[in-house]
Amino acid sequence: MKGASTQEIMEVAGVIKPMCVTYGAVFVIDDHVELVRELHADGVHLGKNDMPVAEARHILSSDYIIGGTANTLADVESLYGAGADYVGCGPFRFTTTKKNLSPVLGIDGYHHIIRGMRMKNMNIPIFAIGGITYQDIPDIMEAGVDGIAVSGAMLDSCKPAEEMMRMIDIINNI
Repeated sequence: MKGASTQEIMEVAGVIKPMCVTYGAVFVIDDHVELVRELHADGVHLGKNDMPVAEARHILSSDYIIGGTANTLADVESLYGAGADYVGCGPFRFTTTKKNLSPVLGIDGYHHIIRGMRMKNMNIPIFAIGGITYQDIPDIMEAGVDGIAVSGAMLDSCKPAEEMMRMIDIINNI
């Protein structure tokens, strides 16, 4: 909901939060640290141009999940040092939802970042994001990431619930 008004976010959150409770899902708000408590969210995800993770951690304390966006090993190291709980790392390939992030990582980029994290003993969950399709999932997961995040694949699907189930099934069978 990038570009949505605070009111729009609050209205949609009023629908999504109860669904998350019903299904045991984690409810993370994008960008808006100031709304996390008010919307009873579990946490916030911060992009590279949003509030710094350390500042959000100071505001929210350790009671909330804080994730950040990265696309280099240095970014991951910075987020790790700032106290992020996870990293959204990408883009895997060019996508309009992550068009301002570069470089495009591809499989080799994830291998490089995961290898570097191991060498530096950084233990933080990494989630691949950006232009990921069903066919990409086995190679991305085998690169060593902890999971994937998708939006375009769902938004572009004529049957998003079925597509999501397909993706969950393939991840569960890797």
